[in-house]
Amino acid sequence: MIVFPYIIGSILVFNILLALAIVFLERRDASSTWAWLMVLLFIPIAGFILYLIFGRKLSNKKIFTWDTKSRLGVKTAVQAQMRALEEGSFQFKDESLIPYKDLFYLHLRNDDAILTQDNRVEIFTDGQKKFHSLLQDIEEAEDHIHLLYYILRADRLGELLADALIKKAKQGVQVRILYDDMGSRELSRKYIRKIQAAGAEVEAFFPPLIPKVNLKINYRNHRKLAIIDGKIGYIGGFNIGDEYLGYNKKFGYWRDTHLKIVGDAVRNMQTRFILDWNQASRHDIMYEERYYAAEPTGEVGIQIVSSGPDSEWEQIKNGYIKMIMSAKEYIYIQTPYFIPDDSLADALKIAVLSGVDVRIMIPNKPDHPFVYWATYSNIGDLLKAGADVYIYQNGFLHAKTIVVDEKIASIGTANIDVRSFKLNFEVNAFLYDRQVAGELAEKFKEDILHSSQLSYKLYLQRSIWIRIKEAIARLLSPIL
Repeated sequence: MIVFPYIIGSILVFNILLALAIVFLERRDASSTWAWLMVLLFIPIAGFILYLIFGRKLSNKKIFTWDTKSRLGVKTAVQAQMRALEEGSFQFKDESLIPYKDLFYLHLRNDDAILTQDNRVEIFTDGQKKFHSLLQDIEEAEDHIHLLYYILRADRLGELLADALIKKAKQGVQVRILYDDMGSRELSRKYIRKIQAAGAEVEAFFPPLIPKVNLKINYRNHRKLAIIDGKIGYIGGFNIGDEYLGYNKKFGYWRDTHLKIVGDAVRNMQTRFILDWNQASRHDIMYEERYYAAEPTGEVGIQIVSSGPDSEWEQIKNGYIKMIMSAKEYIYIQTPYFIPDDSLADALKIAVLSGVDVRIMIPNKPDHPFVYWATYSNIGDLLKAGADVYIYQNGFLHAKTIVVDEKIASIGTANIDVRSFKLNFEVNAFLYDRQVAGELAEKFKEDILHSSQLSYKLYLQRSIWIRIKEAIARLLSPIL
């Protein structure tokens, strides 16, 4: 009987020491610190286990082999653009975009995100059309196919993709597939071995050292990239799975946004893939001209911007805030999760209170319940300030899109939530083009026809039970 109190005492002491480490050593932001302290306080033993899995920070050392950038000539190009900006000699093809040079400079300086102004862009909002296009480009590939997806499933779409890749690999096309170990946790070894047997290379990002025990599952590669022959690139929200074609009865029609890019921006997408691949694989990709065969095709300006828990700055979030603060007329946002930190929430409130037309569209159903209720909790503050909020009713909304003043836009993998800003490895295309931004704005207005508007009066009428779920979710949102 003496042992039990000793164990309880030891757990309490350990909990206190862990709490002190979180507060004084890890230097987290206040909201995250309080969330973890609450977890440790109310569930001492389980809370410690949860902290080991979800709370530990990555090592400060760089995750990626950044000297690859030097070999690829990225540093030289960045320095040249920096000099041109600072000297006032940089030329925008569309002079109406000159007011956004600060946004361009932000990404260039802090993420080595080179601006290319010679791209052609095709926008996909439907999974059937996106994957028809991707499979067609895979069919026509002649040299290499590089794919990076957070979720890869061995379902109907996954098998279609596997068959296409196996066919190309047997033809001598170099095929590489990188998937996230957590996002694709249901992927079978049989599926992987089948593709590898044809000569393709397949790697997992942050796989566990011990099967089923992965202490890095909180840090996920949420990026979605496809590069074909170094000339064509895909980036956006669609993963590989039947639900993205609308075949899942729970979600119904899947409304997402994805880009097909042809032009020099594909070079920067290729660099992102190579950096991620070289982290995950023992077989590094070295510089070869054939991986950088992109040619100037159009006039759309694009920066490919990355962020992750290894980054010094929350680069994509900072880009969002810069876009919001630049708005004079309107801001249209589509996101499946709306859990902004104080800085982004304040930027949106200031925009609304300044007379900017702020419209936010979220889904009508959850794919992650806690995140869903945290979204509803946060949306109330924007409704009170005067923002228009729409609930998409025609299936599930998964798009991650921001459009400002029909001039600039961002499309990619980053949601508006703490996980995307701090924990996930993400990648977005920031677009400087009036035609593309205008097309995205029109698609937003079309989606309003399939949405219901949530008024502040209606929001205040929600039940006590919903308010309780919102309160709990909001409290835990910094660590969701």
